[in-house]
Amino acid sequence: MAKRVVLAYSGGLDTSVAVRWLGEELGVEVIALAADVGQGGDWDQIRGRALAAGAVEAIVDDCRNEYAEEYVAPALKANAKYEGKYPLVSSLSRPVIAKHLVATAREHGADAVAHGCTGKGNDQVRFEVSVRALAPDLEVLAPVRSWGLTREQSIEYADRFGIPITVTKASPYSVDQNLWGRTVECGILEDPWQQPPEEVFELTTPTATEPVEMVVRFEQGVPVAVNNQRMALASIIAQVTTVVGSYGWGRVDMIENRRVGIKSREIYEVPGALALLMAHADLEDLTLERDLAHEKARLEPRYAELVYDGLWFSPLRQALDAFVDESQRSVTGEVRLKCE
Repeated sequence: MAKRVVLAYSGGLDTSVAVRWLGEELGVEVIALAADVGQGGDWDQIRGRALAAGAVEAIVDDCRNEYAEEYVAPALKANAKYEGKYPLVSSLSRPVIAKHLVATAREHGADAVAHGCTGKGNDQVRFEVSVRALAPDLEVLAPVRSWGLTREQSIEYADRFGIPITVTKASPYSVDQNLWGRTVECGILEDPWQQPPEEVFELTTPTATEPVEMVVRFEQGVPVAVNNQRMALASIIAQVTTVVGSYGWGRVDMIENRRVGIKSREIYEVPGALALLMAHADLEDLTLERDLAHEKARLEPRYAELVYDGLWFSPLRQALDAFVDESQRSVTGEVRLKCE
């Protein structure tokens, strides 16, 4: 039986309730680990919320550059989009979070890690497979999957224990965001016949009034500069997301086949991801030899599927990375993006 648990903490409803539930029901010490992958937010407030919920310690790890360079960059070079549409926003962030969960567990002598995923989504698979690949000796707890509370009951639980949360019954959306984009679920969005209300969008609210051009420079498949200004990949993604999103571009509304066998209506805001993926693919049209281009196009859906299914640390994904890296040796040049 676990005695000390490191919980992947987002500051949202489920993980805030999970902190208290793990302590109350299982009698374990909970260390809350919040991984900053570019989702924004007040980290001091999030740390305080975890402590208020009952965590014995609350840690924030800045993973933004690591996430961009070691996870997003390989996926960008592979033109990875699940089912040809979804740029793997949540899928890519889970393995880096799992890696930091394991590292924190080792550092603090924990014998288990935990996540706040439900039994309906893909993230439970991604976290558990990643942790098992990195640390098969650690127990993995899934309190949200175990307790059987509805979203409304979770809100009531938080109210009963005085856990500060930002979700209300009147605003039931579940949001996941990082550098690569934003996901919105729940509420009216579960009905595929209903058009998403504008209130659910943040990254793609039209505010720009004049056309603008950006020139993105790639070196061996990776963006390195915008308008002749070199910067870290995380900064490039943030800048392109802001500019492109201000034109109301970059929304994906799709029916997605989840790894767990459920069809789900998903709303994604991915202006920076889609713009950079398009620019990269266009540069490949100019730089890749025909047979290489055709074979890479054949393998790209498989790469995306592996990442989507939580198999980031699999031998096949690593082998495909070796192929993709070799293919990118000539993918250097500039691409002009025009927004209007």
